[in-house]
Amino acid sequence: MKTSEKGIALIKRFEGIHDGDLKAIGLQPKMCPSGIWTVGYGYALRNKRTGQWLKGKADYPLIAQQYPEMITITEQRADELLREVISQYEDIVDNRVKVALCQNQFDALVSHTYNTGGSDTLFKLINADATMEEIQKWWTSRYITGEGRVLAGLVARRREEFNLFKQIA
Repeated sequence: MKTSEKGIALIKRFEGIHDGDLKAIGLQPKMCPSGIWTVGYGYALRNKRTGQWLKGKADYPLIAQQYPEMITITEQRADELLREVISQYEDIVDNRVKVALCQNQFDALVSHTYNTGGSDTLFKLINADATMEEIQKWWTSRYITGEGRVLAGLVARRREEFNLFKQIA
């Protein structure tokens, strides 16, 4: 499956357009609440040598070294990046979920996976045909913190993702 425009819009709404320097023209890298450097719509940057997330102020110089094209991007490029990378998250969902999904369920899972990297527990619940109540309880109570604090934006995102997931139409 491929993420629908509804799914893309959900991701964009909750990721927001990241801009680390509001005084400069264009969009610059910004640290997310977990301290990972991102650009555009939450496109997370990895150290190209180690594969680890670029994280914290000390890693900022690596962005210029390893991602000079990301120092300033346009909103159009942010959209292109999201659409380029989303297939990785679609593949994770496709490979991990063994039951049939409707488009809304797929979109909700791709949004969750884009934001979290994916959850073995969530995939197991879905594959085990858990009840919607069990899935809701887990989905809306996990992956809602950043740096140890519950974040209202993540609480709202998990709730909206689950609400989309349960729309089996």
